[in-house]
Amino acid sequence: NPLVLLGLAAALASPARADGPQSSPSPLTLAGAMQKARESAREVTAAQARHGAAEARASQAKAMRLPSLNLTALFMRTNNPAEAFAMKLNQGTFSFPDFVASDPNDAAPINTGITRAEIALPLFTGGELSGRIDQAKLAVASASETSTWTADNAALAAAEAYVMVAQAEEYAALLHKSRDTVAAHVKFAGDYVTQGMLVRSELLRAEVELARMDDLVTEADGRVRIANANLAFRLGAAGGSSWALAPLPDPRPVAAPLDGWLATAAERSDLGSARKLLAAGELEEKVKQAPFWPKLALVAKGELYGDKPFGSTGRSGSLTAVATWNVFQGGADRAAVIAAREDARAGREDVARFAEGVRLEVRKAFEEAKTAEARHETAKKALEAAREGERITNDRFRAGVVKTLDLLDVTTARREAETRELVARADAHMAALRLAVKAGRRPESVLNGGTE
Repeated sequence: NPLVLLGLAAALASPARADGPQSSPSPLTLAGAMQKARESAREVTAAQARHGAAEARASQAKAMRLPSLNLTALFMRTNNPAEAFAMKLNQGTFSFPDFVASDPNDAAPINTGITRAEIALPLFTGGELSGRIDQAKLAVASASETSTWTADNAALAAAEAYVMVAQAEEYAALLHKSRDTVAAHVKFAGDYVTQGMLVRSELLRAEVELARMDDLVTEADGRVRIANANLAFRLGAAGGSSWALAPLPDPRPVAAPLDGWLATAAERSDLGSARKLLAAGELEEKVKQAPFWPKLALVAKGELYGDKPFGSTGRSGSLTAVATWNVFQGGADRAAVIAAREDARAGREDVARFAEGVRLEVRKAFEEAKTAEARHETAKKALEAAREGERITNDRFRAGVVKTLDLLDVTTARREAETRELVARADAHMAALRLAVKAGRRPESVLNGGTE
């Protein structure tokens, strides 16, 4: 019956709903999702913690240049003749008449408490301290670059999850609207069958279409729930969270030429982190050469002596200049220098290969983004053609010129064109976001308005 077929065609041609089956009062923008990921993603928090640890190690390395103060408390009881004699002198209790009257070889046990304060100041370490400090500074800079790279990738993952939710909700909204309209026309057809105005085969055909729409709606709703769970995971939200998302707008055109993207990729944060770690590794050769130089230090020491801990019947102090020089260790020091030099050479090759790989990643991402952009433009043109073809066929069907099967074919083609356009639009968004990150830019830079 033409009335039933027109009802089915209208159902399939109905526009998508603006809101999905699951929504919350607070809307979430794409830029907002990316910012939330930068603030709440666990990998970002972990990277920030590693940066803090690197800063603490840098402070630890710098502290090695400063004087160190050690306090020591000792208590000893001895009858060793030499030690007993020395301890009496240190305590200030030595008596020469008692010494002459006694047998020095048979000393009576003596109790001694020693309180010692010692200050050591390194003067020269052969470049080891300065090398370690410079390495620690480079490690801080590397951790900072890594933290930036982690935040950009967390924002990218959140953006991709957001696009998937928007895509799933928009598709589900289309199917929900279509299903509701088909259900209304099934009831309409059933009433006509009851009145004898329509053969039962037409009703059965409409019920088959309704069952198929029910299957599609159920599947689409499941995809929406999965997409929302993925977005919640990326944002650090509860697993059952959902959001009210607006339909995806057309993506911003990908800027050309390729050279601009390659230029920014040269300063990509993960590549910068690798370069700083390489610089730290190159300093290792300098550090390993430190044993070939003498080490100089000043040591100041003050001591309190008594017959019990923390006593003060006697006191003494000293200032010592210490020089140590490693003369020979069987060639181990030289081998360590060579190993550090070769490790640095290997690191330079690794970083150079990494930089070439980054350029390759950018070229691939650029081509994928341009291809996705072209596919979206093609999908939009195809959708316009499909809608116009459906309009023309509808008019001809009303005039009795074409068959009902022709109308169903063009309606199906229009719905498939809508799906292709939706998928192409989402793919173009994600390809542009990936290109931005691969090129060392913030993913927000490719949104509509630049910082949407």
